[in-house]
Formats: sequence, structure tokens, C-alpha cells
Amino acid sequence: MAYFQNAREFETIVETRSFEPRIKVDDLLSIHISSFNQEATKPFNLTKGEGVNYQEVDYVVDKEGNIEFPILGKLHVKGLTTSEVKAIFVEKLQGFLKEPVINVRIKNFQVTVMGHVKRPGSFNIVTERITLLEALSMAGDLDIKARRDNVLVIRDFDGVKTFTRVNLTTKEFINSPVYFLTQNDVVYVEPNSSAIKTSELDARATIFVSLLSLIVTSTVLIITRS
Repeated sequence: MAYFQNAREFETIVETRSFEPRIKVDDLLSIHISSFNQEATKPFNLTKGEGVNYQEVDYVVDKEGNIEFPILGKLHVKGLTTSEVKAIFVEKLQGFLKEPVINVRIKNFQVTVMGHVKRPGSFNIVTERITLLEALSMAGDLDIKARRDNVLVIRDFDGVKTFTRVNLTTKEFINSPVYFLTQNDVVYVEPNSSAIKTSELDARATIFVSLLSLIVTSTVLIITRS
């Protein structure tokens, strides 16, 4: 089954959305502060280990949506984009650093693709921006027995799950709220009717073989005892 079946030749669709994922509870954030005065930034960049084991400390968003940051204290970040978090740091650091540069990244950004795809699994995303089509491509695309008109995306935000279905055979799905995926989204590809029928036949065949094996075994035991 082909994708984008109603797309006309040379048709143009302008993408007007500026998508950025929003930070959720339990997200793991990497936050690095730098400036011309590197010595002055050290108190803001917590580290652990030495030598080859040296690494900066990451920040987990707690149940209230906050992180505890050195010197600045508790900061509320849930529901914000990384750009909005950067803006908060620029404002908070005005009295400490001159022209600070802030790097904020969601480190636990991954999506899971399961069902009738060639390589199901969870995939780490380093760019924090991935479309549904890109995620399906990472999973090797849909297999021949997959439904392309009813792909399900499960999204969780602070314990509230949303279920959204999209039809890949039409161009309109690019306007779906799940066209751009967010961290920890789950994409499920259903089997088509042919796959379901094959599965049912396989199950019946398995039961038949099991029953036949049981009958043969029982017959052999009866004959042996006789």
C-alpha cells in the first residue's frame, strides 16, 4: 500500500509549525554553562569523577517539575522547551556571569517503535526533533503485513496518556499533533487483515498438531500396555 496517495504532482505544503519538545517529569537534562571567564562558571557546572571518568552531573526533573541547580536553587522547568529554559538561565545568571552561553539538552529523548515493522525497538534521538516517518524509517519501515492507514502513537505527559491514530496513505497526516514525536513516544503498527488470518490459521494448525501428537502418544501407550 502506497503512502501519500492523494498528493498531487508538484504540490507544495509549507510547514509553519516551529516544533520543540517540552520537558516532562523524570526527564534527564544536561545543562552546561560557559562564558569568557571559565573560572567563574565552575560553580555552576557540577562534575563527578576524575581523568577518563570525568563527567558533568545531569539533572532529573522531579515530580513537581523542578530541578535543583547550584547557586540558583530550585527552578521550575516542566512544560518548557529547552529554548525557554535557556532564557531563564540567561536572566538568572545576569548578576554572576557576563554574556553566558547555556546549553540545555534532553538526554533521555528516545522513541519506541513496535508491531509490524522490520526492526522494532527503542531509538535514542540526539537532535530532539524527529518525525513519525523518520522513526518508522529507523525501524526499517513497515513490513508487508502492516496496516498503513491506522498507525497508533501513544504519548505520556505526567501520567496522562493520549492515543492518536494516523493514516499514512494520505498527505493530511503531516498536520497531525503526533507528526513530530516527543520523548518516550510509543509508535505501534497494527497487523493487516491478512496477517491476522495467517496468525489464526497458524494457531489452529498448532492446536491440531498438538492434539494429533497427544492421540498418537496415547495410542502408542495403550498398544504398549496391551
